[in-house]
Amino acid sequence: MLTVKKVESLKEWGKYADTQGLYLNINKGGKKSWIYRYQLNGRRREVGLGSITQVTLKQAREKAADGRKLHTQGVDPKAQWDKDKYISDTSDIWTFDRCSKAYITAHEAKWKNEKHISQWRNTLEQYASPVFGHLAVDKIDIELVLQVIEPMWKIKTETATRVRQRIESIIAWATVKGYRTGANPASWKGNLDMLLPARSKIQAVKHHSALPYKDLPKFMQLLSKNKSLSSQALQLTILTACRTSEVLGASWEEFNLDDKIWTIPANRMKAKREHRVPITISIETLLNLIPKVVGSDWAFPSKNNKHLSNMAMLTLLKKSKDYSNLTVHGFRSTFRDWAAEVSNYPRELAEASLAHVLGNQTEAAYQRGDLLEKRREMMTTWATYCLAEGK
Repeated sequence: MLTVKKVESLKEWGKYADTQGLYLNINKGGKKSWIYRYQLNGRRREVGLGSITQVTLKQAREKAADGRKLHTQGVDPKAQWDKDKYISDTSDIWTFDRCSKAYITAHEAKWKNEKHISQWRNTLEQYASPVFGHLAVDKIDIELVLQVIEPMWKIKTETATRVRQRIESIIAWATVKGYRTGANPASWKGNLDMLLPARSKIQAVKHHSALPYKDLPKFMQLLSKNKSLSSQALQLTILTACRTSEVLGASWEEFNLDDKIWTIPANRMKAKREHRVPITISIETLLNLIPKVVGSDWAFPSKNNKHLSNMAMLTLLKKSKDYSNLTVHGFRSTFRDWAAEVSNYPRELAEASLAHVLGNQTEAAYQRGDLLEKRREMMTTWATYCLAEGK
């Protein structure tokens, strides 16, 4: 039998049996989905139950059990499911669950990974669907929303906040589509904020744990003694002030050592804009130390032609005796603090180095370039500070 952990860890393409006709299918592109197999009139049949981002292992087993029940009654499961889907899709009633499914389908292309899509589906199925998933979306009012949110507002504030935001988005979508009218019962300002305590009053905002910039040279000296790919990735992350995904997803073709520029394409950036990183002497030296793996273009490759896991650098920190409380993202804060308190460089250079979109529209309009050469000077100074002899 499969387990949730095993489903997540399996990578090789093929079909993996669970129980009584249920299989996990992994295609050659690495996409995972569920398949139910059965025999009818002497012929083997196969029907897809959805991807693992849409259907959990538990749900797949329940669907397979439903298929076996239909089969024992002499009913073709696929034919019956197709009929049920047609009735549901052509019904005039737009329930919350139906709107939720349509909303996620319409927006999943812009979401970065399958995990995010899965989180949307799972949280809505767990919290919202049992309360009003079956109801027409125009019947959902503030009392129903409170039935979902209020019980967990003080004990699972982060989760409750995300569920509320997702319910609000789906109801807003349904309103624009014409499936309901009136105010959004899941909106916060001027609505739920009148009934629930502010999140800041019941849960302290947690910032990414950052290393004080004064301690960074000593940390970098220790890190340089570790020759692992995770250590080299973390060093590059610190020297460039980039995000975890930007570093680990880097391919060698992005690095132009002749022009001394690392170009991160827009589809890998949070703001969906191309970001050019100046390659300083220290960064070039580090890049030359990273071994190139034959047959892989990843700068930080792992098995199965993938790059290192997003947890690789954090795991490295967790194993460290003196730095286990730190987060990788926190080093961006370390850089920002250094820029503000130690360097003489203007704020917009630091913001550009962090690939932040300027909040002031007038300022952004005048600054159309990416200040690459000015940033090169700043990042060279930053590297000199990082690599100074630790005390």
